[in-house]
Amino acid sequence: MDDLKYGSRNKRGDWNPKEPIGLAPYLTWPRGPRKYVDWLIGYLFPWNLLFIAIALVQWFYLTPSIETMKTLQPGWIVYLFARNSALVLIVYGALELRLYVKRAQGNHFKFNAKWPSEQPSDVFMFKSQNTDNIIRTFASGVPIWTAYEVFGLWCYANGWGLWGTFADHPIWFIAFGFVLPIYHELHFYCIHRLIHVPIFYKYIHSVHHNSVNPSPWSSLSMHPIEHLLYWSDSLIHLIVPSHPLLFLYNLQITGTGAVVGHVGFDKMEVGENGGVDTHAYAHYLHHKYFEVNYADGATGIDKLFGTWHDGSKEAQAMMDARYAKKVAKVNEKS
Repeated sequence: MDDLKYGSRNKRGDWNPKEPIGLAPYLTWPRGPRKYVDWLIGYLFPWNLLFIAIALVQWFYLTPSIETMKTLQPGWIVYLFARNSALVLIVYGALELRLYVKRAQGNHFKFNAKWPSEQPSDVFMFKSQNTDNIIRTFASGVPIWTAYEVFGLWCYANGWGLWGTFADHPIWFIAFGFVLPIYHELHFYCIHRLIHVPIFYKYIHSVHHNSVNPSPWSSLSMHPIEHLLYWSDSLIHLIVPSHPLLFLYNLQITGTGAVVGHVGFDKMEVGENGGVDTHAYAHYLHHKYFEVNYADGATGIDKLFGTWHDGSKEAQAMMDARYAKKVAKVNEKS
Protein backbone atom coordinates (compact mmCIF):
# COMPACT_ATOMS: atom_id res chain seq x y z
CA MET A 1 0.00 0.00 0.00
CA ASP A 2 1.05 3.58 -0.59
CA ASP A 3 0.84 5.05 2.90
CA LEU A 4 1.21 8.59 1.52
CA LYS A 5 -2.30 8.30 0.07
CA TYR A 6 -3.56 8.17 3.63
CA GLY A 7 -1.15 10.50 5.38
CA SER A 8 2.13 12.38 5.26
CA ARG A 9 5.66 11.98 6.56
CA ASN A 10 7.64 14.78 8.18
CA LYS A 11 11.38 15.49 7.93
CA ARG A 12 12.13 12.98 10.70
CA GLY A 13 10.22 10.29 8.81
CA ASP A 14 7.28 10.17 11.26
CA TRP A 15 4.00 9.27 9.57
CA ASN A 16 0.72 11.06 10.40
CA PRO A 17 -2.78 10.36 9.03
CA LYS A 18 -4.43 12.99 6.85
CA GLU A 19 -7.80 12.78 8.53
CA PRO A 20 -8.32 13.82 12.18
CA ILE A 21 -9.35 11.09 14.59
CA GLY A 22 -13.13 10.95 14.64
CA LEU A 23 -15.28 10.74 17.73
CA ALA A 24 -18.15 8.24 17.92
CA PRO A 25 -21.13 9.51 15.85
CA TYR A 26 -23.39 9.85 18.90
CA LEU A 27 -20.95 12.53 20.12
CA THR A 28 -20.85 14.57 16.89
CA TRP A 29 -23.12 16.58 14.62
CA PRO A 30 -24.46 16.23 11.99
CA ARG A 31 -25.25 12.58 12.37
CA GLY A 32 -26.38 10.15 9.72
CA PRO A 33 -26.93 6.42 9.20
CA ARG A 34 -23.70 6.10 7.22
CA LYS A 35 -21.64 7.46 10.11
CA TYR A 36 -23.19 4.96 12.50
CA VAL A 37 -22.59 2.06 10.13
CA ASP A 38 -18.94 3.03 9.58
CA TRP A 39 -18.38 3.51 13.30
CA LEU A 40 -20.06 0.20 14.16
CA ILE A 41 -17.87 -1.69 11.69
CA GLY A 42 -14.74 -0.13 13.19
CA TYR A 43 -16.01 -0.70 16.73
CA LEU A 44 -16.51 -4.41 16.17
CA PHE A 45 -13.95 -5.32 13.52
CA PRO A 46 -11.39 -6.61 13.91
CA TRP A 47 -10.44 -6.16 17.53
CA ASN A 48 -13.58 -6.57 19.63
CA LEU A 49 -14.72 -9.53 17.53
CA LEU A 50 -11.28 -11.07 18.10
CA PHE A 51 -11.56 -10.54 21.86
CA ILE A 52 -15.03 -12.08 22.10
CA ALA A 53 -13.83 -15.01 19.98
CA ILE A 54 -10.91 -15.59 22.36
CA ALA A 55 -13.27 -15.36 25.34
CA LEU A 56 -15.59 -17.93 23.76
CA VAL A 57 -12.73 -20.38 23.21
CA GLN A 58 -11.48 -19.81 26.75
CA TRP A 59 -14.88 -20.31 28.36
CA PHE A 60 -15.92 -23.41 26.45
CA TYR A 61 -12.55 -25.16 26.08
CA LEU A 62 -9.84 -23.64 28.27
CA THR A 63 -11.47 -22.91 31.64
CA PRO A 64 -11.54 -25.44 34.51
CA SER A 65 -14.85 -26.93 35.66
CA ILE A 66 -17.06 -25.11 38.12
CA GLU A 67 -16.40 -27.82 40.69
CA THR A 68 -12.64 -27.35 40.33
CA MET A 69 -12.87 -23.58 40.71
CA LYS A 70 -14.82 -23.76 43.97
CA THR A 71 -11.57 -24.09 45.88
CA LEU A 72 -8.39 -22.10 45.42
CA GLN A 73 -5.88 -24.76 44.44
CA PRO A 74 -2.45 -24.13 42.82
CA GLY A 75 -3.17 -26.48 39.89
CA TRP A 76 -5.88 -24.52 38.12
CA ILE A 77 -4.40 -21.14 39.11
CA VAL A 78 -1.06 -22.01 37.51
CA TYR A 79 -2.94 -23.37 34.50
CA LEU A 80 -4.73 -20.02 33.98
CA PHE A 81 -1.44 -18.15 34.34
CA ALA A 82 0.16 -20.41 31.72
CA ARG A 83 -2.85 -20.00 29.42
CA ASN A 84 -2.76 -16.20 29.68
CA SER A 85 1.01 -16.11 29.25
CA ALA A 86 0.75 -18.21 26.10
CA LEU A 87 -1.94 -15.90 24.71
CA VAL A 88 0.15 -12.79 25.32
CA LEU A 89 3.22 -14.46 23.86
CA ILE A 90 1.32 -15.44 20.71
CA VAL A 91 -0.52 -12.14 20.10
CA TYR A 92 2.07 -9.62 21.26
CA GLY A 93 4.94 -11.73 20.00
CA ALA A 94 3.42 -12.18 16.55
CA LEU A 95 2.84 -8.43 16.13
CA GLU A 96 6.33 -7.61 17.41
CA LEU A 97 7.91 -10.22 15.14
CA ARG A 98 6.09 -9.09 12.02
CA LEU A 99 6.26 -5.33 12.48
CA TYR A 100 9.45 -4.74 14.47
CA VAL A 101 11.75 -7.73 14.01
CA LYS A 102 11.09 -8.72 10.40
CA ARG A 103 9.81 -5.20 9.60
CA ALA A 104 7.54 -6.79 7.03
CA GLN A 105 6.02 -3.48 5.96
CA GLY A 106 9.02 -1.28 6.67
CA ASN A 107 7.98 2.10 8.04
CA HIS A 108 4.70 2.22 6.10
CA PHE A 109 2.08 3.76 8.42
CA LYS A 110 4.60 3.87 11.29
CA PHE A 111 3.95 6.87 13.55
CA ASN A 112 7.51 7.19 14.88
CA ALA A 113 10.25 6.57 12.33
CA LYS A 114 12.72 5.34 14.96
CA TRP A 115 12.93 1.68 15.99
CA PRO A 116 13.00 1.01 19.77
CA SER A 117 15.65 -1.69 19.37
CA GLU A 118 18.01 0.94 17.97
CA GLN A 119 17.47 3.36 20.86
CA PRO A 120 19.12 1.99 24.03
CA SER A 121 18.35 3.96 27.19
CA ASP A 122 19.27 3.86 30.87
CA VAL A 123 15.59 4.15 31.85
CA PHE A 124 15.12 0.51 30.81
CA MET A 125 16.47 -2.65 32.38
CA PHE A 126 19.56 -3.71 30.43
CA LYS A 127 19.11 -0.47 28.44
CA SER A 128 16.61 -2.32 26.23
CA GLN A 129 12.99 -1.24 25.85
CA ASN A 130 11.88 -4.68 24.69
CA THR A 131 13.70 -6.56 27.44
CA ASP A 132 12.33 -4.21 30.09
CA ASN A 133 8.80 -4.40 28.65
CA ILE A 134 8.79 -8.19 28.44
CA ILE A 135 10.05 -8.61 32.01
CA ARG A 136 7.38 -6.27 33.39
CA THR A 137 4.68 -7.97 31.32
CA PHE A 138 5.36 -11.49 32.61
CA ALA A 139 6.62 -10.62 36.11
CA SER A 140 3.70 -8.35 37.04
CA GLY A 141 1.16 -7.82 34.25
CA VAL A 142 0.08 -11.38 33.49
CA PRO A 143 0.17 -12.53 37.18
CA ILE A 144 -2.13 -9.66 38.25
CA TRP A 145 -4.40 -10.25 35.24
CA THR A 146 -4.60 -13.91 36.27
CA ALA A 147 -5.27 -13.01 39.91
CA TYR A 148 -8.34 -10.98 38.89
CA GLU A 149 -9.50 -13.84 36.67
CA VAL A 150 -9.04 -16.41 39.43
CA PHE A 151 -10.95 -14.25 41.89
CA GLY A 152 -13.86 -13.67 39.51
CA LEU A 153 -14.19 -17.31 38.48
CA TRP A 154 -13.87 -18.45 42.10
CA CYS A 155 -16.72 -16.10 43.03
CA TYR A 156 -18.79 -17.46 40.13
CA ALA A 157 -18.17 -21.07 41.12
CA ASN A 158 -19.26 -20.33 44.69
CA GLY A 159 -22.34 -18.31 43.69
CA TRP A 160 -21.02 -14.97 44.99
CA GLY A 161 -22.36 -12.23 42.77
CA LEU A 162 -25.32 -11.64 40.47
CA TRP A 163 -24.34 -14.30 37.96
CA GLY A 164 -26.96 -15.61 35.55
CA THR A 165 -27.44 -17.26 32.17
CA PHE A 166 -28.10 -15.73 28.77
CA ALA A 167 -31.54 -17.36 28.85
CA ASP A 168 -32.32 -15.44 32.06
CA HIS A 169 -31.22 -11.99 30.82
CA PRO A 170 -30.83 -12.11 27.01
CA ILE A 171 -31.35 -8.40 26.29
CA TRP A 172 -29.29 -7.18 29.24
CA PHE A 173 -26.37 -9.51 28.52
CA ILE A 174 -26.24 -8.58 24.83
CA ALA A 175 -26.42 -4.86 25.65
CA PHE A 176 -23.85 -5.22 28.45
CA GLY A 177 -21.48 -7.09 26.17
CA PHE A 178 -21.87 -4.44 23.47
CA VAL A 179 -20.95 -1.55 25.77
CA LEU A 180 -18.13 -3.30 27.65
CA PRO A 181 -15.41 -1.71 25.46
CA ILE A 182 -16.94 1.73 26.13
CA TYR A 183 -17.16 0.98 29.86
CA HIS A 184 -13.50 -0.14 29.79
CA GLU A 185 -12.52 3.14 28.15
CA LEU A 186 -14.40 5.18 30.76
CA HIS A 187 -12.80 3.22 33.60
CA PHE A 188 -9.39 3.59 31.96
CA TYR A 189 -9.84 7.36 31.71
CA CYS A 190 -10.60 7.61 35.43
CA ILE A 191 -7.60 5.61 36.61
CA HIS A 192 -5.41 7.16 33.92
CA ARG A 193 -6.11 10.69 35.10
CA LEU A 194 -5.46 9.56 38.67
CA ILE A 195 -2.00 8.20 37.91
CA HIS A 196 -1.11 11.36 36.01
CA VAL A 197 -1.31 13.28 39.30
CA PRO A 198 2.37 14.31 39.70
CA ILE A 199 3.24 12.19 42.72
CA PHE A 200 1.58 9.07 41.25
CA TYR A 201 3.08 9.76 37.85
CA LYS A 202 6.59 10.04 39.28
CA TYR A 203 6.52 6.77 41.21
CA ILE A 204 4.00 4.69 39.23
CA HIS A 205 2.91 5.75 35.75
CA SER A 206 6.31 6.99 34.57
CA VAL A 207 7.30 3.32 34.18
CA HIS A 208 4.80 2.96 31.35
CA HIS A 209 5.68 6.32 29.80
CA ASN A 210 9.34 5.39 29.55
CA SER A 211 8.20 3.83 26.26
CA VAL A 212 7.75 7.12 24.43
CA ASN A 213 7.93 5.18 21.17
CA PRO A 214 5.74 2.19 22.11
CA SER A 215 5.74 -1.19 20.42
CA PRO A 216 3.54 -4.25 21.20
CA TRP A 217 5.59 -5.31 24.24
CA SER A 218 5.04 -1.85 25.76
CA SER A 219 1.34 -2.60 26.18
CA LEU A 220 1.50 -4.14 29.66
CA SER A 221 4.81 -2.63 30.73
CA MET A 222 3.54 -0.96 33.90
CA HIS A 223 4.24 -0.58 37.60
CA PRO A 224 2.45 -3.31 39.63
CA ILE A 225 0.17 -0.71 41.25
CA GLU A 226 -0.91 0.45 37.81
CA HIS A 227 -1.62 -3.18 36.88
CA LEU A 228 -3.83 -3.48 39.98
CA LEU A 229 -5.79 -0.39 38.99
CA TYR A 230 -5.90 -1.29 35.31
CA TRP A 231 -7.66 -4.64 35.73
CA SER A 232 -10.03 -3.40 38.42
CA ASP A 233 -12.56 -2.69 35.66
CA SER A 234 -13.38 -6.42 35.78
CA LEU A 235 -14.84 -6.08 39.29
CA ILE A 236 -18.05 -4.67 37.82
CA HIS A 237 -19.09 -8.26 37.04
CA LEU A 238 -19.46 -8.91 40.78
CA ILE A 239 -21.99 -6.10 41.32
CA VAL A 240 -24.21 -6.24 38.22
CA PRO A 241 -25.88 -9.25 36.56
CA SER A 242 -23.25 -10.93 34.42
CA HIS A 243 -21.98 -14.18 32.96
CA PRO A 244 -18.42 -15.61 33.05
CA LEU A 245 -18.21 -15.26 29.27
CA LEU A 246 -18.70 -11.51 29.60
CA PHE A 247 -16.19 -11.44 32.45
CA LEU A 248 -13.59 -13.17 30.26
CA TYR A 249 -14.43 -10.84 27.37
CA ASN A 250 -13.81 -7.86 29.67
CA LEU A 251 -10.42 -9.32 30.64
CA GLN A 252 -9.56 -9.74 26.96
CA ILE A 253 -10.46 -6.12 26.17
CA THR A 254 -8.24 -4.99 29.02
CA GLY A 255 -5.39 -7.49 28.66
CA THR A 256 -4.96 -8.61 25.08
CA GLY A 257 -6.62 -5.36 23.98
CA ALA A 258 -3.85 -3.25 25.48
CA VAL A 259 -1.77 -4.05 22.41
CA VAL A 260 -4.12 -2.11 20.12
CA GLY A 261 -3.01 1.29 21.38
CA HIS A 262 0.69 0.40 21.42
CA VAL A 263 1.24 -1.27 18.07
CA GLY A 264 2.83 1.90 16.68
CA PHE A 265 1.35 1.60 13.18
CA ASP A 266 -1.89 3.05 11.82
CA LYS A 267 -2.49 0.10 9.52
CA MET A 268 -1.16 -3.41 9.25
CA GLU A 269 -0.77 -4.24 5.59
CA VAL A 270 -2.44 -7.36 4.24
CA GLY A 271 -1.42 -8.22 0.70
CA GLU A 272 -0.51 -5.52 -1.79
CA ASN A 273 -3.54 -3.27 -1.38
CA GLY A 274 -5.21 -4.30 1.87
CA GLY A 275 -4.78 -3.08 5.42
CA VAL A 276 -6.26 -3.52 8.88
CA ASP A 277 -6.87 -0.35 10.87
CA THR A 278 -5.31 -0.43 14.33
CA HIS A 279 -7.05 2.66 15.79
CA ALA A 280 -3.76 3.24 17.63
CA TYR A 281 -3.15 6.90 16.77
CA ALA A 282 -5.06 8.42 19.68
CA HIS A 283 -3.05 6.55 22.29
CA TYR A 284 0.19 7.07 20.37
CA LEU A 285 -0.42 10.82 20.71
CA HIS A 286 -0.80 10.31 24.45
CA HIS A 287 2.62 8.65 24.61
CA LYS A 288 4.06 11.44 22.49
CA TYR A 289 2.54 14.41 24.35
CA PHE A 290 1.68 12.87 27.77
CA GLU A 291 -1.22 15.21 28.63
CA VAL A 292 -3.76 14.46 25.88
CA ASN A 293 -6.03 11.53 25.03
CA TYR A 294 -6.32 9.88 28.42
CA ALA A 295 -8.94 7.75 26.66
CA ASP A 296 -9.87 7.14 23.02
CA GLY A 297 -12.82 8.64 21.16
CA ALA A 298 -15.70 6.35 22.16
CA THR A 299 -16.73 8.28 25.28
CA GLY A 300 -15.91 11.88 24.35
CA ILE A 301 -14.66 12.51 27.87
CA ASP A 302 -11.36 14.01 26.72
CA LYS A 303 -13.32 16.36 24.48
CA LEU A 304 -15.46 17.35 27.45
CA PHE A 305 -12.44 18.20 29.63
CA GLY A 306 -10.35 19.81 26.91
CA THR A 307 -7.67 17.15 26.57
CA TRP A 308 -8.70 15.68 23.21
CA HIS A 309 -6.09 15.70 20.45
CA ASP A 310 -7.36 14.44 17.10
CA GLY A 311 -4.06 14.92 15.28
CA SER A 312 -5.10 18.16 13.57
CA LYS A 313 -3.21 21.47 13.57
CA GLU A 314 -6.06 23.05 15.52
CA ALA A 315 -5.77 20.44 18.27
CA GLN A 316 -1.99 20.93 18.35
CA ALA A 317 -2.46 24.70 18.76
CA MET A 318 -4.93 24.16 21.62
CA MET A 319 -2.52 21.79 23.36
CA ASP A 320 0.37 24.22 22.96
CA ALA A 321 -1.72 27.08 24.38
CA ARG A 322 -2.78 24.93 27.34
CA TYR A 323 0.84 23.98 28.00
CA ALA A 324 1.95 27.64 27.78
CA LYS A 325 -0.63 28.58 30.43
CA LYS A 326 0.62 25.81 32.66
CA VAL A 327 4.23 26.97 32.32
CA ALA A 328 3.18 30.56 33.03
CA LYS A 329 1.47 29.51 36.27
CA VAL A 330 4.55 27.62 37.39
CA ASN A 331 6.74 30.63 36.62
CA GLU A 332 4.43 32.91 38.63
CA LYS A 333 4.81 30.74 41.72
CA SER A 334 8.60 30.51 41.44
